Amino acid sequence: MRRRVERRRLRHSPPRQDSVQADFAVELAAEDETLELPWAEGDGLRYYDLKRQPELLLDLEEARRTPELGEFLTAVNSSVSLMETAKCDAWATTEMNVEDEIFGAACKFGSYVDLLFTDQVSRFSFPQHEQWAKSIIQLLKRVPEIPSSAEFLIRRCFYHQGNEIREGFYMTSYLFGYGDDESQARQQWAIGLKLVENAIRQLSAAG
Repeated sequence: MRRRVERRRLRHSPPRQDSVQADFAVELAAEDETLELPWAEGDGLRYYDLKRQPELLLDLEEARRTPELGEFLTAVNSSVSLMETAKCDAWATTEMNVEDEIFGAACKFGSYVDLLFTDQVSRFSFPQHEQWAKSIIQLLKRVPEIPSSAEFLIRRCFYHQGNEIREGFYMTSYLFGYGDDESQARQQWAIGLKLVENAIRQLSAAG
C-alpha cells in the first residue's frame, strides 16, 4: 500500500522519559488527508477487508515483507477487536526531525496503519474517536521506557454505503523505533508495535 508522507505535529501532552513517547492530534481541516472506504488506486493497489476475509493477508506485500506488521494486522482485525484496518506501510530511514533528537539515534524504522471502528455507529462519532485516542495514549504512557514513539491522528473518512457516501472518521497510527542502525531501530519498532497491539486488545476487552 502507498506510504504516507511522515509529518510531525504539536503534542497534546508533554513528552515523558518513563514511557513510550505518545500523543494524538486532530486533522479535520479541508487540506488535511482523508480516506475513502473502500479505496482503490490506479496502480492496482486496493482495500483488503482483513476483518471479514483474513486470508487476504497473504496477498499484502507489506505483511510479507514485514512479518511483525502482519502479526499486528492479524490481531487488530481479529473477531475480538473493536478495530479493523484499511491501509498500512513500513519503512526505514536515516532522516530525523526535531522530535527525533531526544532519542539520539542514527536510524529509525517506522510504520503507519489506518484504523477504523468496526461498529458502524462508532465510525461517525468524533467523541468516541477522541476518547479512544486519549485512552490508548494513557495506556502507552504506563509501559517501561523504550526508544519508540507513537502518534494517533484523527482524520475524516468517506464511507461508501450502497449508493450513498457518509462522512465519518478514522485514525492513522504512526509508530517509530530508534537505534544505531536499521536492525536495532526495527527491533525497537517491533517492541513498540506489540505494545500498541496490546493496548488495542485492552481497550477492546473493556468494550
